Formats: sequence, C-alpha cells, structure tokens
Amino acid sequence: MFKIVRKEELVPSSVILHEIEAPRVARKAKPGQFVILKATETGERIPLTMADTNPETGTVTVIFMVVGKSTAIFSGLKEGDAYTDLIGPLGRPTDIEKVGHVVCVGGGTGIAVLHPIARAMKKAGNRVTTILGARSENFLILKEQMGALSDTLIAMSDDGSTGRKGFVTDALQEIMATDKPDLVVAIGPVPMMRAVSELTRPAGIHTLVSLNPVMVDGTGMCGGCRVTVGGETKFACVDGPEFDGHKVDFSGLAQRLNAYKAMETEAMAAHRCRMEAQMNQLEKQA
Repeated sequence: MFKIVRKEELVPSSVILHEIEAPRVARKAKPGQFVILKATETGERIPLTMADTNPETGTVTVIFMVVGKSTAIFSGLKEGDAYTDLIGPLGRPTDIEKVGHVVCVGGGTGIAVLHPIARAMKKAGNRVTTILGARSENFLILKEQMGALSDTLIAMSDDGSTGRKGFVTDALQEIMATDKPDLVVAIGPVPMMRAVSELTRPAGIHTLVSLNPVMVDGTGMCGGCRVTVGGETKFACVDGPEFDGHKVDFSGLAQRLNAYKAMETEAMAAHRCRMEAQMNQLEKQA
C-alpha cells in the first residue's frame, strides 16, 4: 500500500495533487519518468508523470485532472488513504545537459510534468525561460514554483485573466525572433505540442514533447501506447514518453486519443478547437 501524505486541490474538484509514500521509487526516479497507479485491487491502471520526488522523505508527487471514473476515484482519496499499487519509475528520463537557452512550454496539467524537467535544466547551468498557458487564471497551476526556478516566466491565458491574453505559441514566437532558444521542451495538450513543434520546425530548434497515448501495462507488451515517430512505430512507455516533436505523427496520435477520449466539457472543447485552428494557421505560414 502507498499512503497519501498530502492532498491539495490546485483547482477545486478538478486538478488534484497527491504526495505519496514510495521510498524506492523516490530514490530512483528522474525527471520525465512516470508511475502507474491503481486505487483498488480491481481498479484501472493510470499512468501519471511525476511532478516531483523527494528521496529524503521517500515521496513522489503526482498531479492529475479529474476527467473520468478512475481519476474521480483518485480524487476521492484523502490524506491517510492509500493506493493499492504504484509501479515505477517507468519510461526514459529526460536527457538533461547544458545547451544554453532552454524554453520550457507547459499547458494544463502538462505544467506538472514540466516542473522537474525545468528544475533539472536550470541546475545543469542552462538559462531557462518558461511559458505557461491555461484557459484562465483558475486553471494555471504551479505558477510560483515554476517562476522560482526560471530566469524568465511568461504566463498566457485564453481570457487574459492572468498574464497576457493569447496562446503559448504567441510568446514563443516573440522569443524566437529576439532570443533564439537552443532547446524547446513542450508538454501539454496534443494540439499545443503540435503547434509548438510546427512553429520551431522552420527555425531548426530541437523540440522535445512528452506524449500521453493510451497505456495499460507500461512495459511495451500491450502495444496500446504505440506512436509513429520518424516513420517508425515506437512505444511511449518504453521508448518515451519524450520524443522529437518534429518527427512525431501528431495526426495519428490524435486519432488514437480521440478513439478513447472521455467526454469533453464545452470549455475544454472550445479551447482545443482554438489551438487546432492556430496550429493549422502556423502550418500554412510554414
């Protein structure tokens, strides 16, 4: 059993943080890796990339959005309750090295995934610019934490309720024109990662994305997480979850996700449509 030692609602009833006792995982985990959680013996296996780890206290932190039955069950767990299973660390860790100017782009709960990566990039001696995006101020998570480890922080929101009104690609485009990055790391909704990759492609800026296809076992056996990268079939659980954004077949990924996607809220659907429209515009410009 893996006890929850801290629970926080980052967005009430929507985005939840759990800090969980898992000392062996905490000692081994690296930025970019994930765990698979089960709330009960017969529950669904849910992969979640770790937002933080603490080897000293033996805990790992995950942040998730409540989007279906299993994550609703997760959100119902309280401090002192425990997950039946926690498996990890899984996946290939982020390749952390000093490259110069790193721009970290995060959207939605992807900001949680980006957090340990940005911290490690800064620790490696890079200059880190962070761009965070959300529908509104209420949905922008970890802003203070990301600001503390970044040289520059830019917040973007659809409605202008926090930071600047617009998309993360608007801010990235401005940075590329005046202070070209050596590396871009983009993590968030698929339309956002695709739009970022299309924006950086003509400039030849190496761009990493973290993919979230359907995953069951986390060892490459089920094949549910297969994605096409550079014309080859890869498994996100063992070959990823990070890949070169310029090589990912985002259309194929979107089709697979849509086949299993839970019902969207009206606001989520509108946000996705706006991002897809911007991505199409960027492709035409390229």
